[in-house]
Amino acid sequence: MMLNLAYPINDTVVIDAEIYEINLAYDNVLRLFDMLHDEELTDVEQIEIGLEMLLGRSLDLDLAKQEEVFFEIFKSTISKDADDNAPVDIDGNPMPVMDKEKDDKKIYSIKQDAEYIFASFYQDYGIDLLEAQGKLHWYKFQALLAGLRQDTKFKEVIEIRTMELPTGKGTGKHRKQVEEAKKAYRLKPE
Repeated sequence: MMLNLAYPINDTVVIDAEIYEINLAYDNVLRLFDMLHDEELTDVEQIEIGLEMLLGRSLDLDLAKQEEVFFEIFKSTISKDADDNAPVDIDGNPMPVMDKEKDDKKIYSIKQDAEYIFASFYQDYGIDLLEAQGKLHWYKFQALLAGLRQDTKFKEVIEIRTMELPTGKGTGKHRKQVEEAKKAYRLKPE
């Protein structure tokens, strides 16, 4: 994760001696992911809009340089250390530590599980995520999401989604209950 208690959060990136101030409020990052998945936007539009979202301004640079700046900002802030620690998936969802067999299957979606996440943050931390928009940093959001107690609704839903189906004699009724719960909480294709 990118949160380091020994140092303050640094929301600047230096590219070719130019300092860029980045808006990494959790809600801005989530909107950025939504925008990047908008199939109606061209790659050029996504880069230009993405820079506007992260920097709060457009850049007077040629397209190749804008692309370089956008990807460097993204790589060094939002998906930093993704290869080593896998803190986010392709949608920006913080990934809990799981065994390799289950890593291939997506177990949650910040978008589809928004109500569970909202309720869990409020239950566990007393944080109203709607009131925290524009204030709560993406790194803090990730740390808090990963640290939710097991008795929160979000963690309960993940538990159901990753639960093994019971096998063996006399488990038919329990197996059916687990299958129904998994069906009720399954993720829909995005």
